[in-house]
Amino acid sequence: MIAAWPGLVAGDAQSLVEDSLVLLEHLGEAKTLVDVGAGGGLPGIPLKLARPELAVTLVEADQNKAAFLVRACAELGLLDVDVVARRAEDVGQDGKYREKFDVAVARALAPMPVLAEFCLPLVRVGGRLLAQKTEGEDLEAARNALEILGGSLISALPAPSAARASGTVVVVHKSRPTPAGYPRRPGVPARKPL
Repeated sequence: MIAAWPGLVAGDAQSLVEDSLVLLEHLGEAKTLVDVGAGGGLPGIPLKLARPELAVTLVEADQNKAAFLVRACAELGLLDVDVVARRAEDVGQDGKYREKFDVAVARALAPMPVLAEFCLPLVRVGGRLLAQKTEGEDLEAARNALEILGGSLISALPAPSAARASGTVVVVHKSRPTPAGYPRRPGVPARKPL
């Protein structure tokens, strides 16, 4: 399905699905998961297929990609999946989603300070952010953003796959509530990273 939908992903679809599954061992006892910038449903849909009991929310602002997500979930018969076709900054300020998830995941979304501002407002205190990155990511640059947003870096663990030989999983613990002003207005996090 991913390969047949024009402009959805770059790269071999099977390798990208396998790359998504490196997050499985980091989910722990999570019951709710949000995939921010879900794009072609990676990693959210493969994680849902592997862990059917997960309640999954897929956040994707691009309407064409969101339409694919709705169709893919219907064709796969997935239950308890919510597709939210809105910007992450807006979703993070919405009381229906703010600080409601055990785990937030993101793959190839943005530099870590921006990704943290998109994702951490959605994670409950005690939950985690799992960011798929490469070994070259400057995590030191994200420390200030994580501190402001209520998170703390736990680890960056090697997670190579066929799609990303130098892949890592950055694990961030949500230790306290995100201040009300975050995420900032749409476009601001990317233009002025914390």
